[in-house]
Amino acid sequence: MPNKQDTELPLTKTWYVYMLRCADNSLYTGITCDISRRLHEHNNNDRLAAKYTKARRPAALAYYEAFEERGEAAQREYQLKQLKKAAKERLIGNQPMSTPPRPPET
Repeated sequence: MPNKQDTELPLTKTWYVYMLRCADNSLYTGITCDISRRLHEHNNNDRLAAKYTKARRPAALAYYEAFEERGEAAQREYQLKQLKKAAKERLIGNQPMSTPPRPPET
């Protein structure tokens, strides 16, 4: 019989800090484990969308960073929120955007 420790997979979750560009050209910053789901919620779900993005739809993904720990993502979110808009725009301009990362299949 296999050892229980040998059959359990580690529960690793990637956390993302992201910035959305809203319809009024403002930027919204948040954290999530699933950027695609969260973007859909911001644009389509009145109950789960942030109050800020709900009033500024549609929102599009402008920037993201990945972290292994939620605390790291939350610290980076705080740092990004402290930046002036011009600094955020420079940061966004230095990252080529592709499709949002997808979480691993479970």
